[in-house]
Amino acid sequence: MIVVSDTSPICYLILIEQIDLLPRLYGQVVIPQAVRDELTDERSPDQVQQWIAQTPDWLKIQSVSLQPDAELETLDVGEQSAILLIEQLKADLLIVDEMVGRRIARSRGLRVIGTLGILEEAGRLGWIDLSMVLGQLQQTTFRVSEQLIQQILERYRSQR
Repeated sequence: MIVVSDTSPICYLILIEQIDLLPRLYGQVVIPQAVRDELTDERSPDQVQQWIAQTPDWLKIQSVSLQPDAELETLDVGEQSAILLIEQLKADLLIVDEMVGRRIARSRGLRVIGTLGILEEAGRLGWIDLSMVLGQLQQTTFRVSEQLIQQILERYRSQR
């Protein structure tokens, strides 16, 4: 399985100390150079900058040879590059959180998951205490409605 990620899911998984879920779920993850640049940017949290400075073996950085079309120009450069890279690699899954990016990716026939989906899957597999980890995520700048959190927790509890 080839998995491509945008910046924010990696950033938030680092901040809540759950970044190791990515290799457990997918083995290897590929990011475009633009995502690496966003992770190393001085505006990124120190914890994120320190993590990406010692890139793990399971994270691969790849250049994008495709050019963005008009539809992608509404997205930031990391999202544009991630969508182009998944198309270039004919990858299986895109990890992206931003609603517009998710909508555009789906309209292009791409399979999408976000930080919440990753955490929900890890909870279903019994790898994390989903309620606790979602609480940690809510302590960051991650924006999510309380209603969605409750829906995820209800699904989680019904599967146990």
